[in-house]
Amino acid sequence: MVSVVLKGVVKVTAKGRNYYYAWRGGPRLEGKPGSAEFIASFNDAVASRRTADDGKIRGLVAHYKASPAFTGLAPTTRKIWTRWLDKVVERFGDYRVGLFDHPEKIRPIIKRWRDTWADRPRSADYAIQVLSRVMTHAVDLDRISANPCEGIKSLYEVDRAETIWSDDDLAAFKAEASPEVWRGVLLASLTGFRAEDLRRLSWNHIGEFEITIPTSKSRGGRSAFVPLYDALRDALKEIPRRSTTVLTNEKGRPWKDGPNGSGFRAARETALPGRDLHFHDLRGTFATRAHLTGLSNREIAELLAWDEARVDRIIRRYVGRKAIAQGMILKLNRNAAGTASAKP
Repeated sequence: MVSVVLKGVVKVTAKGRNYYYAWRGGPRLEGKPGSAEFIASFNDAVASRRTADDGKIRGLVAHYKASPAFTGLAPTTRKIWTRWLDKVVERFGDYRVGLFDHPEKIRPIIKRWRDTWADRPRSADYAIQVLSRVMTHAVDLDRISANPCEGIKSLYEVDRAETIWSDDDLAAFKAEASPEVWRGVLLASLTGFRAEDLRRLSWNHIGEFEITIPTSKSRGGRSAFVPLYDALRDALKEIPRRSTTVLTNEKGRPWKDGPNGSGFRAARETALPGRDLHFHDLRGTFATRAHLTGLSNREIAELLAWDEARVDRIIRRYVGRKAIAQGMILKLNRNAAGTASAKP
């Protein structure tokens, strides 16, 4: 006889007798465990639960997880979002989806849920971001008419426009980091690539004159590239080929957590105490250097796979007015020098 394992079944013993329930708090199952009657009773309970969940947030979240909007996200993003989707279900799972079509009723409840992380503003904003994505999915399915999360103010506000890694920061980090971690930071500052793209970067992505890689952020829809200028060529020459990927861990294997993992954080805390520098700030560091060398916004947008229509705003965010002013000074000084040396 084949034994069938039914996931989630709960056994309760009372007055010497065993009772079985489809799940904790669920309906009681009929028949003896393993019998056809028992299995049919379990299947009926699950089917009725699914029907009941179709109109609730838990059912909507399950549908979203199976949709291309979620499965098409980068693996690291899916892993993080799954934890927050579980929190959404924990708080709103039994709410009817239709209730979210009444913003005057649901928005105060959403804000109170957000405020449970008021002491951790980033977490609070992440909660709203994930719930908002689920609500957008509901709009796409014509389950609600508008996203009730739109317009809810973020709690975490920071301007990182002037936050870049200086040459001294990089030198201090190099002194404390392992060679493998340092290579990731160095390539990030020389290419502007995201940590996930650097983790996937293989030797096959490196051509004769440039590096080209489909970006994880765009789900492979766009590619970032950077020309092989001298400093970048020199950095690549120093990296041993120990795997198909350019960057490896201390064991010579491809990184699972990427170049911004625990090794990066430990070296940063030792080398740069009190400096609020993130791995992602290396992207702004590259943008700053590219701008100061005279590259146009269009050229930088192409290098970083940014939307050209938004490039000016994004460049200002990362580069900052101070760096823009420095770039203008360099150009004006070069023009002035050229004018002075020109013959009448």
